[in-house]
Amino acid sequence: MTDLQWNRLVSVIDGETKFSVPVGFIVDSPWLPNWYGITLLDYFSSDELWLKANLAAIEAFPDVMFLPGFWSEYGMCTEPSAFGAKCVFWKNEFPFADKVINRPEDIDSLTMPNPETDGLLPFMLNRLIRTQPAIEAAGHKIRFSISRGPLNIASFLMGATELMMAMMMEPDRIHCLMRIITGFLKHWHELQRQTFPDIDGILMLDDIVGFIGEDDFLTFGFPYIREIYDATTSKVKFFHNDADFRASLRHYPDMGVNLYNPGIQMGINEIKDATNNRLTVLGSIPPRDVLAAGTPDQVKQATAIMLSELNDKSRLILSCAGGMPPGVSTENIRALMQANN
Repeated sequence: MTDLQWNRLVSVIDGETKFSVPVGFIVDSPWLPNWYGITLLDYFSSDELWLKANLAAIEAFPDVMFLPGFWSEYGMCTEPSAFGAKCVFWKNEFPFADKVINRPEDIDSLTMPNPETDGLLPFMLNRLIRTQPAIEAAGHKIRFSISRGPLNIASFLMGATELMMAMMMEPDRIHCLMRIITGFLKHWHELQRQTFPDIDGILMLDDIVGFIGEDDFLTFGFPYIREIYDATTSKVKFFHNDADFRASLRHYPDMGVNLYNPGIQMGINEIKDATNNRLTVLGSIPPRDVLAAGTPDQVKQATAIMLSELNDKSRLILSCAGGMPPGVSTENIRALMQANN
């Protein structure tokens, strides 16, 4: 993000309304490589192509906030790789991390990884270190430390169904697992901040929060996610959960979140009402059926209707619900921007 974009983001989060509604998107490997015309494997394995794809996006859409911006990642293999997960990379399919916990008892021998040395994490940091001069030459800075959330990582380490069953049958072991992952994530975010002093934001993505009820969220999610947000003094505390967030939404401000990217389960007015407008919302055009599959005219119409129905345009960044999905065209992004003028 540029200095101007960053300052505007902070102003929107603070509730200032002197500007028109900005446009922003979470962009990463599901959208960016194929939009640029390369495979996912090229994107993950070539620092040069990764940089060119990100530079192409900011050049094509200079008025869009791309969040977190220049995201160095390896899809869902990113954090599980540090725990020793076997990572499967296809040429142009999303990568996959195999389980490392085959039964709850395996948690007893699990150790906390070192993000400075373990898995793919050193490669992620080194990519940013090597490309930082080019990123800054383009007028941008590295603004966010980034990770999946603790429940999301746990679901890859042991399987989502197995995790939720163990919450009921082996709660003490799941708390042990969450403590290990939380300690690891605090170290990982701190390492990113130490490496790049311009970081003043934190992004965590955890869709598993949307697969459990409120009681389980408050037991196994809320305290650990809040601990990670509380460990940083970053101005922007960004959370993504585009699974069903209705059972947990009202707790997000108290969890430390001030910027939220939801799914389509609730409208923006409903989200603002449920949280007393304490969250800035990044949303909420339907991502697949409208932004990816719709025509430019349909995107314009959906955007215009959403904006016309808003009771309050403060604390809003116009976007799609969830991250940018595969297949979104340049024309549809421009159509959304035009409808906002």
